Amino acid sequence: MSEFSPESPSQAAPVEPLSPTSVGVEEKKSSVPIGLIILGVVLLVGLIVGAVLLIQSDNETTARVRDVFIIFMALESLVIGVALVILIVQLAILINLINHEIRPIIQSTNQTVNTLKGTVTFLSDNLSEPVIKLNEYLAGIRKLTEILRISRK
Repeated sequence: MSEFSPESPSQAAPVEPLSPTSVGVEEKKSSVPIGLIILGVVLLVGLIVGAVLLIQSDNETTARVRDVFIIFMALESLVIGVALVILIVQLAILINLINHEIRPIIQSTNQTVNTLKGTVTFLSDNLSEPVIKLNEYLAGIRKLTEILRISRK
């Protein structure tokens, strides 16, 4: 009987407070947006400082920086153009896949479903309905025999 007795409060395991690791997980989730905000602020401050330095510098330095940015923008336009061409090719491949592989599968599935509908209708008309009617007739005969037995007594 002692094996089924409830534990006394002194034997119960103490409840532990939240561990630092579980609290740390929550802190990491909230620190990601804060890190992005800090990075954005640092970049904004860097751009402002760079603009102020360019305004204060001579024309030759500003022209060099302008030329570097023009080259950078041209390269970026080239990369974006290549990416657009790749996306257009991928879209053409996807359309081809849909037209030549997926559409026949869908048509075949439609034919299978229509055949299945016909089979179910045939089985319903030729198997289920006669069995149901037979059960109706048998239930009617059973009820009639019960009524006749009661009236004879």
